[in-house]
This record gives sequence, structure tokens and C-alpha cells, in this order.
Amino acid sequence: MIYITGDTHGRFERIEAFCRRFQTSYDDILIILGDAGINFSGARYDSLKKRLLESLPITIFAIHGNHEQRPYTLDSYKEKLWHGGTVYYEEEYPSLLFAKDGEIFDLNGKQTVVMGGAYSIDKEIRLAYGWGWWEDEQPSEEIKRYVEQQLEKFGWKVDMVLSHTTPLKYEPVEVFMSGVDQSRVDKSTEEWLNHIEEKLSYQKWYCGHYHTEKKIDKLEIMFENFDEFCAGME
Repeated sequence: MIYITGDTHGRFERIEAFCRRFQTSYDDILIILGDAGINFSGARYDSLKKRLLESLPITIFAIHGNHEQRPYTLDSYKEKLWHGGTVYYEEEYPSLLFAKDGEIFDLNGKQTVVMGGAYSIDKEIRLAYGWGWWEDEQPSEEIKRYVEQQLEKFGWKVDMVLSHTTPLKYEPVEVFMSGVDQSRVDKSTEEWLNHIEEKLSYQKWYCGHYHTEKKIDKLEIMFENFDEFCAGME
């Protein structure tokens, strides 16, 4: 079975409870829609979180968020082919997988493209206090080209889309943080996803990032809820 949820930010109590309730196994997959919080501190605390997740009877398939390091920038990660696409993993934690942006995976028979990354609206605070912030949090032009080349190979037609943030037109403005000047927020990733969404033929689009639950058109923003991937779809 494949399940899906939103950002976890290094807090996995709800995943522990979910695994107990549904008696999961490592054959089951849980998609985390970015900001898993596994590669954040780069120190012992990260290792403790990874050990906890690895001990849970489920395979984690995470996409890149914005409050975490990209796995390929860390020496401990290797690449392998998984469900038709490339993932990053560490030998010590074989059930914790990170998707390579632009890869198209076969999940439950559904061709699923992954596009991670977003802008951190708390960037200035993080820099001021020395908290984690990474310059490559958003997809680079190289990553964007790769994503589009991959979609071109599939004739701009897939079944499912997994991203961290949303196309610009689907931003949940009603949950925007008060006091944040939106004119200073870099929305280049959302604008690019808008372009992708307008050109792409797809059945369902999942994303996280906004810490809310919302469905609009074929897109669903997720946070703490769990859902069965492709539920109700043929």
C-alpha cells in the first residue's frame, strides 16, 4: 500500500501512530511531500531522527522541501533505481529514500513526476539567528530543464504530480502569515510550476509546504492528514 502525507519537520509522532494503527510493513510506502526534516542539522540529531524513522515498519519516500539539505550534496548518500526512477539513500538507512527532482516513478501503476523545493519566507530570520537555510532550496535552472526534458519524453502526460509548493494560481492565500510582505517573497518556483501545470496533462497533483489541508480542482494541499495514494482513481 502507498500512503501520502505533508510536511513533518522532524516530528514523526504521527507516523509512529499511523504505523501502529494500520500495522504497516516495509513493503508499504509513505510519501512525504517535502520538509521531512531528516537532513536539517547535519549533526547527531539528524542521525537520531533517521534511526527512529528507519525503525518504523514502512518505507519513506520523501521529496525535497525547503527547510532541509539536498541529499546529493551530502557524501553519505548514494543513488539507485527504484520504481523506475532515481532515488538517494544512505546504506545505514535503506528505507529512507529521497526522490531526484524530475524523475518519473511508477507508483501503483501511476506515472508520477516529482518536483521539489520552495522559497523560505523565514529566510532572513534563519540567517540572522544562524538557523538552517540553504541557497539551493529552490530548483535551479538546471533542475528545471531536467524536469521539462523528462516530461517531454512522456509527451507532457503523466498520471500524478508530487511537488512541495504549488503552482502560483493555487496558492492558499487565506493561510499566508500576517506580517509577511508578499511582494518580497520569491515566487519563481510557483511561477514555473504554473507553466508546468498549464502544459501538463495529469490526473492529480499533491503538494505540501503551506501547513494546511485544501482541495481545489485536481490539486490537493496536504499537511498532517494521511491519505491512500491514488484513492478513488482507476
